[in-house]
Amino acid sequence: MDEAKLQVEKKGFKVLIGETVLTQHKGRSASKEKRAEELIAFFQDDSISVIMPPWGGSFAMEILPIIDWNKLKESNPKWILGYSDISTLNFVYTTITGHASAHGVNFTELSAPDWDGLSSKWIDVLSCNENEEITQYSSEKYQSSWDKMYSNPVNGFYLDSQTKWKTINNEDEVTFSGRLIGGCVSTLQVLVGTPFDNVNNFVNQYCHDEGVIWYLETVGMDAAKIYRALWQMEQNNWFTNIKGVLFGRTSEYKDIGDFTLNDALKDVFESFNIPVILDADVGHTPPQNILVNGAFTTVKYSNGKGSIIMKYI
Repeated sequence: MDEAKLQVEKKGFKVLIGETVLTQHKGRSASKEKRAEELIAFFQDDSISVIMPPWGGSFAMEILPIIDWNKLKESNPKWILGYSDISTLNFVYTTITGHASAHGVNFTELSAPDWDGLSSKWIDVLSCNENEEITQYSSEKYQSSWDKMYSNPVNGFYLDSQTKWKTINNEDEVTFSGRLIGGCVSTLQVLVGTPFDNVNNFVNQYCHDEGVIWYLETVGMDAAKIYRALWQMEQNNWFTNIKGVLFGRTSEYKDIGDFTLNDALKDVFESFNIPVILDADVGHTPPQNILVNGAFTTVKYSNGKGSIIMKYI
């Protein structure tokens, strides 16, 4: 945290560290009431432009019933940037309030003295103005294991494997456009059918004309778990008006016999007749593109490489 604060401040930002960052009890930094209170205070502080959690977690859903979402909807938008369990918060924030949020690098991952090309894009993405386009590209290499980074946590990612985006039907080129929404399947699944599931209203209100691009990634899920989660989302009509899918590199994944990730994605999405990209720069195998929930986006794929063009309209 100290090193990340130092590196971010070197870029000219002022960093305020919350009270719950360095505490830990029963898998949580603090009680749900304390976490919600601190988050709401950040939202209400006009001197804060970006809320950037240090990392993910497991129980972000606990604070959702405590937050006054109608009040947040009426307040000025504020950036939240993160991934993993932060998806739970970002997803609900955007689909209920209509305000944008960003999926990407967590704060502690900025502790390296030199940021990789994709992680460093968070500043450009969050600084982008209305009606301005910003383009990001697929990485050259990705990190296949966290072991070295855990041993040397302030040296940055160890990018050791060649990046290659793929499609489930092995197309040479695909292009699709729509408004982005998504996050970590492992945590988004818990929202299905709850009072915080506002996907259909969001799609009808904000994505009626452009359609939706879903970006998704997983951690700790095998092929069967991924299929069950996506099936549940599909049965709840989450994929209405879908135009394409960006599916990130999986983490802690395994096939179930001869049932693979490709099978799971085909079983869910093939009937929609849409492009589905695999092994994109999204999620728990860094680096990752900074993706804005709600942004109008065009994804272009060609022979293992890709680009993501976002515009805030």
